[in-house]
Amino acid sequence: MQSKLPQVGTTIFTVMSNLAREYDAINLSQGFPDYPISSKLISYVNEAMLAGFNQYAPMPGLPELRTVLANKIERLYQAKMNPDSEITITPGATYAIYCAFTAILQPCDEVIVLEPAYDSYIPNIHLNGAKAICVPLQYPDYSVNWQKVKEAISPNTKALIINTPHNPTGYVWTANDMKQLDALTANTDIIILSDEVYEHITLDERTHESVLKYEGLRNRSLVLFSFGKVFHATGWKIGYCVAPERLMKEFRKVHQFVGFTTNTPMQYALAKLMEDENEYLQLPHFFEKKRDLFLELLSDLPFTIHQKSQGSYFQLAGYEKINKMGDKDFATWLTKEIGVATIPVSAFNQDGRDDKLIRFCFAKMDRTLIGAADRMKKLLTL
Repeated sequence: MQSKLPQVGTTIFTVMSNLAREYDAINLSQGFPDYPISSKLISYVNEAMLAGFNQYAPMPGLPELRTVLANKIERLYQAKMNPDSEITITPGATYAIYCAFTAILQPCDEVIVLEPAYDSYIPNIHLNGAKAICVPLQYPDYSVNWQKVKEAISPNTKALIINTPHNPTGYVWTANDMKQLDALTANTDIIILSDEVYEHITLDERTHESVLKYEGLRNRSLVLFSFGKVFHATGWKIGYCVAPERLMKEFRKVHQFVGFTTNTPMQYALAKLMEDENEYLQLPHFFEKKRDLFLELLSDLPFTIHQKSQGSYFQLAGYEKINKMGDKDFATWLTKEIGVATIPVSAFNQDGRDDKLIRFCFAKMDRTLIGAADRMKKLLTL
C-alpha cells in the first residue's frame, strides 16, 4: 500500500511523553495540565448524565452551548454570529482543523503556513492533496514577516492558517498584525483558518486579537477554539468552529460524516459553567503567576530566555550555555540524564530549522515546576 503521509512518523509529543514515562522524568513537554479541573464542571457533567443526557447531541452541537458561545463572541469581539448556522461544536480543535481543510481544499491548492507551526497543520494539508507553502517567523520573537507572506501568495493560494496566541513560541498577534492580514487578503478568495485555542491565555494585560473582531477577516475565516485548553480538560477533546454560513455549510458537510456529534453531557456542563464569564476571564492572571514562577526558577539555571511568553502556556528557552547539541538531541538528553522532558522547537518546522530552543509547558502545579527546576540544578555542575 502506498502511504498518503510517507514522511510522517510518530508525533514529537508522543515520543517525548513516552520517553518521560520510560525515564521517570517530569513531563513539561506535552501541553496538558497536571492539576484538577473545576469541581463545578465535574458536578455539572454528573448532573447531566444522571438527568439522562447521554444520547447523541444534534450534529452542530447543543443549542444551549452554541447560544452561550454566540453571546460570548458578541461581548468579547463585537461580532454577531448566528448560533444556528455559524457555530459548530466539535470533538476537539485538532479535529476541527482537519474538517476545515477537508472542506475547502482541492488537489494542487496551496496553503500558507507560518513556521514554527503546530504539527497537525501540514499533514492535514497533504492528506487533502494540497501543498503547504511555509513562511518562517522571525527569530527570536517569532513575529510575522509580512513581506515574506506577501511573496508566498500565488494564484494557487487557497488558504492561510494562523495561530494566536502561538504554539510553540508564545507570541501574541497585535492589532497591526490583523490589519496587515486583512489588507493582504482583502479582494482575494483566500480563506483564513485561525487557530485560537489559547484565546484566554494572553499575558501581561495583552488583548486577544481574534479575527472575529475584524469584519473583513471574519467574513472569510474559519476560527477554531478549544474548551479543553480553556478549562484544563485536554482529555475531553471538545472544541468548536465559528465561520460565516457559506463556509460553515461546507464544514458541516465534512463534520457530519467524520465525527457527526460531540459528547453530550460535557456540552451541557460547559454551557452551564460558561454562564459565569469569570470562569474564563480570570485565566490570564492564573497563568501569569505560573509563568512568572517558572521564569524565576529558570533564572538560576543556564538557560537563555529571549522573550517571556506573551500567551499560551509555553515558554521557550535557549540552551547554548549548556552544550551545542541539536535541539532534538538536547531534549532527549535532558529527559534521560536530567529527568525533565521538553519539546524541541525544530519539530515544528517542516525543514527542521533548528534555533537551538526547547519548549517548556508551565501549565503544571507549582510543586511540579519546582521539582523540575530542582532536577535541572544538575546543569550547574556540568
